[in-house]
Amino acid sequence: MKLLLFVFPLTVYAQAPPNVESTLETIDIETGKRTVVIKEKRHFEAPNWSRDGKYFIINSGGLLEKIALNGEKMGKIDTGFANKCNNDHGISFDGALLIISHNDPRMQGTAGGSSRIFTLPIQGGTPQLITEKAPSYWHGISPDGKTLVYCAARNGEFDVYSIPVNGGEEKRLTNTPSLDDGPEYSYDGRYIYFNSYRSGKMHIYRMNPDGSNQEQLTYDDYSNWFAHPSPDGKQIVFITYIEDQKATHPFGKDVKLRIMNLKTKKIRDLTAVFFGGQGTINVPSWSPDGKKLAFVSYQVDK
Repeated sequence: MKLLLFVFPLTVYAQAPPNVESTLETIDIETGKRTVVIKEKRHFEAPNWSRDGKYFIINSGGLLEKIALNGEKMGKIDTGFANKCNNDHGISFDGALLIISHNDPRMQGTAGGSSRIFTLPIQGGTPQLITEKAPSYWHGISPDGKTLVYCAARNGEFDVYSIPVNGGEEKRLTNTPSLDDGPEYSYDGRYIYFNSYRSGKMHIYRMNPDGSNQEQLTYDDYSNWFAHPSPDGKQIVFITYIEDQKATHPFGKDVKLRIMNLKTKKIRDLTAVFFGGQGTINVPSWSPDGKKLAFVSYQVDK
């Protein structure tokens, strides 16, 4: 999460107000049927669908918790000292590793945010620091489990970076005078999908894992964020802001989920317009069988 200010007069918020109701939902990719998993008068975000298909991971109040498919609360995940986790978290392809972005108090005052990336066992434990520098916001892991990709601000510019899963030297993959964000590997490891403001509109792109052959995929007048490739590699789902948000992705806007056929490049609406934005689908949320997607919608009491 990169935006911190409230904008109250228009009842549009960069970060959720206290009177929010959050709904964890799934949607069937073929039929469009939406199913409510859990609805609560609190703020939670960014579901990951577990690799075994049995539960979701969400973040709320700086902690991560597990929610069963039937909505049963399975408890918080032990993340040790990392008690300020933001909504950029996920699971390795083999299901063994949990990757988190923690707003590290030791980096407080860093321009762009204090988030750093840590890893820990999926069942919980002591986090291992991966990115020395802040801010770093995780978004993807390679299918072989060797490389993390993330959005990071260095010298005042947000770009896409990669780093070995156990830490080391980071590599800059994009280099444009604009925000590049949301990098995520395809399941075959062939591409990294990301969103960029380089054209003056927020659009979806993809590139080779080394940063070469950067290709624009969307060209409309919407603001498009966070492309999540399907397990079979044939489609991507992304969130679309109905009104242009420039280089921001705030909470509290009219959005919809859309799906692109990667062979034809045709896009169709997966949902009708709903109230969401920041926290809806920041991170990978496909079901393992590729038939459904998890997301969060919101409602704010007036």
